[in-house]
Amino acid sequence: MAHLVDVHVGKRIRHRRWLVGMTQQQLAEAVGIKFQQIQKYETGANRVSASRLWDIAEALDVDISFFFEGLGKEEEVTKPGNLPVDIIGDKEALDLVRSYYAIPENQRRRLFDLARVLSEVA
Repeated sequence: MAHLVDVHVGKRIRHRRWLVGMTQQQLAEAVGIKFQQIQKYETGANRVSASRLWDIAEALDVDISFFFEGLGKEEEVTKPGNLPVDIIGDKEALDLVRSYYAIPENQRRRLFDLARVLSEVA
C-alpha cells in the first residue's frame, strides 16, 4: 500500500503538471525518465527520490516545498455544495476552466450568467 506522503506528493506533481499544461511524456523527457515512471509517481505507487523531486520541481517551475503544501492537514472529501476540496486539482474542472477562458469575453459573460441561473434552479 502506498504511503500517504507519496500519494500527496504524486497528486501535487499531477496538479502542477496540469496547471502548466504539460503531458506526462513532456515531464518525463524533461527529467530524463520514461512517462510510465511519472504515472507511478503521480499515483503514489512509486516513491520519488529527493534528487528526482528536485528535477521535477525545476521542470515544473516550482519550489520543491510546493509538493508538500497541505500535507498533514485533515482534509474533508467535499466542501459545502458538494465541491471537492481541491477543485482545481480535478482534471475535469481544470479542463472546464481552460475551455471557459478560451471563449471570447462577451460570450463568456453570457455563459457565466446562464450557469448562475441554472445553478440557482437546481
